[in-house]
Amino acid sequence: MCQEEERPPGTFFLYLGYTVGYNQAHMLDIKFIRDNAELVKLAAQKKKMLVDIDRLLVVDDERRSRMTSLETKKAEQNRVSGAIALAGDDLNRRQQLILEMQSLKSEIQTEEDALRSVLEEWQALMLQVPNIPDMSVPDGNSDADNQEVKVWGEQTTFSFPAKDHIEIMTTLKLADFERGTKVHGFRGYYLRGDGARLSWAIWNYANQFFLAKGFEPLLVPSIVRKSNLYGTGHLPNDADDVYKTQDDDYLIGTSEVSTMGFYSDEVLEQAQFPIKFLAFSPCYRREAGSHGKDTKGLIRVHEFFKVEQVVLCEASHEESVRLHEWINRNTEEFIESLGIPYRTVLNCGADIGQGQVKKYDIELWVPGEKTYREISSASYFHDFQTRRFNIRYRDTEGKMRYAHSLNCTAIPTPRILVSLIENFQQADGTVLIPQVLQPFMGKDKIG
Repeated sequence: MCQEEERPPGTFFLYLGYTVGYNQAHMLDIKFIRDNAELVKLAAQKKKMLVDIDRLLVVDDERRSRMTSLETKKAEQNRVSGAIALAGDDLNRRQQLILEMQSLKSEIQTEEDALRSVLEEWQALMLQVPNIPDMSVPDGNSDADNQEVKVWGEQTTFSFPAKDHIEIMTTLKLADFERGTKVHGFRGYYLRGDGARLSWAIWNYANQFFLAKGFEPLLVPSIVRKSNLYGTGHLPNDADDVYKTQDDDYLIGTSEVSTMGFYSDEVLEQAQFPIKFLAFSPCYRREAGSHGKDTKGLIRVHEFFKVEQVVLCEASHEESVRLHEWINRNTEEFIESLGIPYRTVLNCGADIGQGQVKKYDIELWVPGEKTYREISSASYFHDFQTRRFNIRYRDTEGKMRYAHSLNCTAIPTPRILVSLIENFQQADGTVLIPQVLQPFMGKDKIG
């Protein structure tokens, strides 16, 4: 597994030719952006994201200038207000001050309107600024440039004509894709009989497996306010892929969104860390950018279920790195216990999101396609998300800090069924059930 080198807190590291204090490299507040504009530009370039940092700095200059002007006028307003109170019976003086107060109020209103307009543009630009990727993140233009860092298990081959999951599940009545399309439309499906039971078995086993590692179970809302998607960084960038309700709420594409909102605008204590949630929810994605891709079967569907590891920890890069490796390894161990061959890749700059510092993908072997398919992503964000959610804590010295956040897929269904069904198919048309799932299924094979 690719490891980042150890660095004590407060040391400096070299990134794209820039020397940056490591405990500041992730602080994407406006001060950090102003002080490290070229670094932020290079980070956006590495992530293949378009953001006008030069325009942001111009708008920020105007924002600061207008705020200073507004504060000056409000201070003058307070001075005049006090002078009116002291004017006593001097009617001429009072009238003069009242006229001055009215003029100041008008000027303040004009300043506030102008500032509001500037702040709108400033906020829109700030929301586009990406987090700084770790220096171990490779360059690349797409997921084809991700670096393989681990391979587990032998790629399954068969001595008989193997079938894909669609044919197997249809024959064994584990799924009904035609009726799913009739009812839902494009990418619709039903899981039925042992197909449904197998999904429940995976959920129950995942619950047992991950809770044994110290997670707290959490069933989360699937409908959330827009602010939660901005908080996680899914908006504005993934707007085309998100389902929206008529009430201007949104359906989540991952339980990470709801879970990160749990502690929004709260102050925690350092002794609570690490906070480890195992979140479960139905999830929804429009797959708007994937027309023509994986149009059949269970690889890319609009609605699914996901068990997610979500972690909050202290503001320490070393702790984020340690927990990132840990949550990714948790999912690797889960896959290994099922006996499905997989590989782990380190995502390149173009294949990590706006807020992610570093990301691993776990990909399962799919015999029908003779390729690996993503099943899990593990990411850490430093304080990118917690700043947006305003999740803070008091450290041991009583200083207020933003927590760090991480997440990793524990397991998604029904996608896991693709690899499971195809890898465990038998010559007689049956499908073996992995040993760890048998207690939850009550049998050792399907068919």
